Amino acid sequence: MAVINARPGGARAGTAAAPPGKLPGLAMAVLGVALAWTAHRLVPAVPMLTAAVVLGIAAAHLPGVKARVRGVGRPGLTLAGKRLMRVGVVLLGLKLSIGDVLGIGWATVAMVLVVVTATFFGTLWLGRRLGLRGDQPLLIATGYSICGASAIGAVSEVSGSDEEDVATSVALVTLCGTLAIAVLPLLHHPLGLDDTQFGRWVGAGVHDVGQVVATAQTAGPTALGEAVLVKLMRVALLAPLVAAVAVSVSRRRAHARAALADAGPAERQKRPPLVPLFVLGFLAMVAVRSTGLVPGGVLDGAQHVQELLLAAALFGLGSAVHLPSLVRTGGRVAALGLCSWVVIAGVSYAGVLLTA
Repeated sequence: MAVINARPGGARAGTAAAPPGKLPGLAMAVLGVALAWTAHRLVPAVPMLTAAVVLGIAAAHLPGVKARVRGVGRPGLTLAGKRLMRVGVVLLGLKLSIGDVLGIGWATVAMVLVVVTATFFGTLWLGRRLGLRGDQPLLIATGYSICGASAIGAVSEVSGSDEEDVATSVALVTLCGTLAIAVLPLLHHPLGLDDTQFGRWVGAGVHDVGQVVATAQTAGPTALGEAVLVKLMRVALLAPLVAAVAVSVSRRRAHARAALADAGPAERQKRPPLVPLFVLGFLAMVAVRSTGLVPGGVLDGAQHVQELLLAAALFGLGSAVHLPSLVRTGGRVAALGLCSWVVIAGVSYAGVLLTA
């Protein structure tokens, strides 16, 4: 809409109002990270990334705040949800080395591959049968099978998913992962698992790295160490999964690209890369970590930066959740989440009993 009256020193009459910049939204993300960090410090059982998502959702619905979140803050929050997520995923590679993967044994590696494959394709199939909108089945399947919200953000970058689909998927996966922190420790001894088996079960079946740590630490250091190793093996599968999704998207758009064969260079440049740059960055960080030359202090610092970046990204994604829209498909989304949770918990439990 045109501006009718010019303010002193402002734009001339008749010129279009400038869109809001990204700084307000980025400032909101920084504030959200600070609040999430505070919540984690006060209640250590609540992972900072989980708190960031919840605070983002709350900000999008609080009277007096939601208008700013959906208005002037939207460009910056969207930037945080996309760009900062990429950088956080790259730094996630510093958590993993090739030696870590080889050290857990080929039987455990095979178990993780089976768990990830069964969870991903089972969730994807069921989500489509339930008629969930857009890319929600793909994103939820990715979050459950790999590493929660981080994986959802990575895959959404190459699939070009709608922001609302991403936000809904993140909310569901975060909710189920948070429930796992309370539920799984109660099943530790009734299921007949020792500490090593419990740790591997948690690492294979819980979504986010922070949620894995919060769940496994209840059984002591042995369980925590096993859980983190198995979880990082799942994280290692993020790169091939994103690459596979990129190839699939590229093939789906093949006919559209053919139609644009005679179009200008700007339209032809919309073709997505087969291997996104941030995935290559993730693999590069794995290679760097595997050299053993990175000082421990640098790794610790990178981990803190990675957590802060992912927290800012998840706050941005959480702020895009629209609960009324989620309620309209809530029954189907909840059904998919519950079924997927049963699949990954059941398959990983069987795998642990067979391999541990």
